[in-house]
Amino acid sequence: MADVCKNNPINGKMVGGLEEDNQLVDAKKELEIWKAKVEKADDVKARLTLEKLEEDEAKTKAQQEMFACVKNQQECQKEFTESMKAVQDDILKLGKHKQFLLDKLKRCQAELEAKKTKSTKLKQKFKIYAQIPDTEVKFTCQNKEESDDNNQPIREVFSISQCPTVLLQGGQALITFEEEKVASQILKIAKCSVSCEHTSLDVKAKRITMDPAVKFEIHLSVFTKELMVSNVPPSVPEERMRDRLEISFSRPSRGGGEVERVEYDKDTGTGQITFLHPGVAEGLALRGRYRVDLDSEVNVQVGPIYKYQLRKFEVRF
Repeated sequence: MADVCKNNPINGKMVGGLEEDNQLVDAKKELEIWKAKVEKADDVKARLTLEKLEEDEAKTKAQQEMFACVKNQQECQKEFTESMKAVQDDILKLGKHKQFLLDKLKRCQAELEAKKTKSTKLKQKFKIYAQIPDTEVKFTCQNKEESDDNNQPIREVFSISQCPTVLLQGGQALITFEEEKVASQILKIAKCSVSCEHTSLDVKAKRITMDPAVKFEIHLSVFTKELMVSNVPPSVPEERMRDRLEISFSRPSRGGGEVERVEYDKDTGTGQITFLHPGVAEGLALRGRYRVDLDSEVNVQVGPIYKYQLRKFEVRF
């Protein structure tokens, strides 16, 4: 009994030591686990810190880009404002210039109308109404051999002078002196005594204003191979009419000749005949009429073709 009692404390001590060893092993294991967790947490922390740095760097870069965009936008807005102002100024200037041109156009139109009115009045004032009697004129010249000069038109120059006129009323007379000083002296006299048969008349000298007279030249060219045809009835188609005119004017028995070209206008009923040789058109133009074979024989009017120019127009006061 005594031995058993003596061994119990030893066994108890041994059992307690084993439990402590087991706890120590468990603690070491748990420590290793926590170490692993701490290392893992450190890795996560380092990774998160690195990501945060990268995000901060990206944020800073984005802010810089945003600031650059804002600055660029402000510059663009400033340029746009300046450009818009310049365009508005240009539009305003163009509007003013347009109004100036419109006003100038109105003034020019008014001046043009005034000049047209003045021109019409001058045309009426200087219009010459004169009945010129028909006069037979015979032109003679030395016979020459036919040459290329015969193809040239006949050119003439006519000089026309208008004498100044004065419209006299009853009891008035017009006296023209050779010297101007004589007229000036008479105008200074209050009354002039004029003997008329058995009586004497007191007359008053008065200065008159004469209408201006005109002088000009007419340069006339008459074509020797071309003939004007008018009053042609539109009885046949235009192409057929040209053929009929060519055949009719080619007949020597009627005074015609070889035709070089025919022109015809159906709307106006006029035409132009060009002969191959000169002289034929002159002879036919003197007749004034010619018989043409259409559906039936028709008399058409014929005349010379000429052009004229008014030159050296002078107004004498």
